[in-house]
Amino acid sequence: MKEKDRYIVILAGGLGINFWPSSRRQRPKQFLDLLGTGRTLLQMTYDRYVNHFENYQFIIVTNKEYFALVKDQLPDISEGQILVEPMQRNTAASIALASYKIQKLNPNAKVLVSPSDQLIFNENLFFESINKAMEGASSSGKLITIGIKPNRPDTDFGYIQFFPEAGQPIKKVKTFSEKPDLELAMAFIESGDFVWNTGTFVWKNESIIQAFVKYLPDMAEVFEEGEVYFCTDKEAEFLIKAYSFIKNISIDHGVFEKSNEVFVVLGEFGWTDLGSWQNLYDISEKDQENNSVKGQAMLYETSNCFITVPPRKLVVVQGLKDYLISDSEDVLLICKLDANSKYKEYISDARKIDESYT
Repeated sequence: MKEKDRYIVILAGGLGINFWPSSRRQRPKQFLDLLGTGRTLLQMTYDRYVNHFENYQFIIVTNKEYFALVKDQLPDISEGQILVEPMQRNTAASIALASYKIQKLNPNAKVLVSPSDQLIFNENLFFESINKAMEGASSSGKLITIGIKPNRPDTDFGYIQFFPEAGQPIKKVKTFSEKPDLELAMAFIESGDFVWNTGTFVWKNESIIQAFVKYLPDMAEVFEEGEVYFCTDKEAEFLIKAYSFIKNISIDHGVFEKSNEVFVVLGEFGWTDLGSWQNLYDISEKDQENNSVKGQAMLYETSNCFITVPPRKLVVVQGLKDYLISDSEDVLLICKLDANSKYKEYISDARKIDESYT
């Protein structure tokens, strides 16, 4: 399976605010062992791909604050393979940075881009989809994403609508929709021609660069100037200047929604994006009252709750339904389990009390 012109880019620079208070600015969710496996989400992502790519083919994109965490958690990755963004600029910038760096390393590269916070339940089927995408990406210009057949109208995930071409393993994308409301998500499910967007992409490196030039020309121009600085001791200095000019935009909004060359491979390998406590609750083991408990708890008249507390602490809960209780020693959060939209407010208000809480 290993080929010398293939690269794997792992995006590991997010803040993970929907896992606050466990996820903090100093150590976001991708650096946490949220599943109790002894491996962090970033390490689990690396483990997934390590037998399919050579060591030198890994590129990790992260924020400058997390360079030491990446280096510590992935000791087999050299410092030169860790691309450090000087500030948060969303996924378009992260992917552009990796793409222009890879262009200098290998002009013939074919690239797989992966988030660092998703779970794959059947890796054999997952890599069957990846291989189909790799084969499809051999055609110049094609930008391929991996879609997963939805089993519920989830509002935490993005959706892709495709043209239902019978017998075609790679289907042309019609529309993208980021995190719809429940009514719209239900309509997507009923239509049968929408899949969840896993955020996993495959393309020829030259194809995504052509897309940046066409749809985000200002960003492309900035990174083109960096060719002489990549892989030199002036790379970090260049990036500080470059990131002051580029805009904050996702790859979906910046490229995919505009391009006519986006395709999707449909997968059925079992997948979830760990984007929130709700997502983690959904996959967690539950008791007869649908409570998921990590730690010691005494529950009375309580159902559909997710409770996580530190070792050697007992929590007693009475009369709650559909609640999250998350105790991270210095912050105790009690809120509705689906209160994702409130997290920015929680964190902003907590910051006013003490920066250390965020």
